Amino acid sequence: MARIQLITTGGTIASRPGGAKADVVAEMTGADLKASLHDSLEGIDLAIDDFCRVGSSAIDLPLAFSIAQRIRFHLARPDCDGVVVTHGTDTMEESAFLADLLIEGDKPVVFTGAQKSADAPDTDGPRNIAQSVRLAASPLARGLGALVCFEDEFHAARDVTKTHTSRTDTFRSGEHGKLGEVDGTDVILHRRPLIRRTYAPARIETEVELVKLGLGTGDKVIRYLAASGTKAIVIEGFGRGNCRPVVTEAIGEIVAGGVPVIMCSRCPEGRVKPIYGNGAGKDVERNGGVFAGDLTGVKARILTAVVLGLEDGPARLREEIAYHGG
Repeated sequence: MARIQLITTGGTIASRPGGAKADVVAEMTGADLKASLHDSLEGIDLAIDDFCRVGSSAIDLPLAFSIAQRIRFHLARPDCDGVVVTHGTDTMEESAFLADLLIEGDKPVVFTGAQKSADAPDTDGPRNIAQSVRLAASPLARGLGALVCFEDEFHAARDVTKTHTSRTDTFRSGEHGKLGEVDGTDVILHRRPLIRRTYAPARIETEVELVKLGLGTGDKVIRYLAASGTKAIVIEGFGRGNCRPVVTEAIGEIVAGGVPVIMCSRCPEGRVKPIYGNGAGKDVERNGGVFAGDLTGVKARILTAVVLGLEDGPARLREEIAYHGG
């Protein structure tokens, strides 16, 4: 019999109206979530770890790091065959990618949640949990790294992103595509992820900020961040990784001052590449900016936080971003 550990952290999947205002809040325990399952999960023993109960918009880097450490703790036990983490959808892709970077070995780690609260008549939570547990118990899931399983599909943590605020099929992997699907009791694997490298930092750097550029965005925000103790800045620029000349100039000064600047694109698909001059991407590169391939801004931020937590992290940052950026 497969033994799967369910780690609960809150989120919509554990939420229902409560209190005088009837606000939707995370209040259900792991036992409550297990009791809600319509699937008997024959042949699988499901253990519960009530880790925390928060909305994922409240999860910060230290808490996400603690979740990853808790996953590692359970996976190290010989009687644990895999882990499922219930998590809010707002930041699930970030916590999943952080776990992917921190957890060694080939035991499955699956993140899931819900878009509809537990009291909704068509709630998607119980189905997503059952499918995720079956995925975590499947030999096909071994060695895939951290996964997100939602609405019959599963995705690599590196590639997946939340694409819709409320639809149940919100998670997509853009041009990379899903890894596979769960069809009833069957797990179907379509592809394996090619890029994976893990790390074992004693801590992660929490002072990493993300800035998205818009039409006419200037340099005030990134200069303020650099001056206020930020250890690295990730910028979602235009197109291939471009920005206004005034921003490019600021990047050069910030990098010269010892704060790395990582360039991503605000486009949902495609890669950044230094091509354009006149203060755009080519000059960003000349000024020391690090181009992050096709990593999204939120994923580049997570990777930067992990690498800068290593003893030799600052020296390795460019290399590690190039590796994961593909």
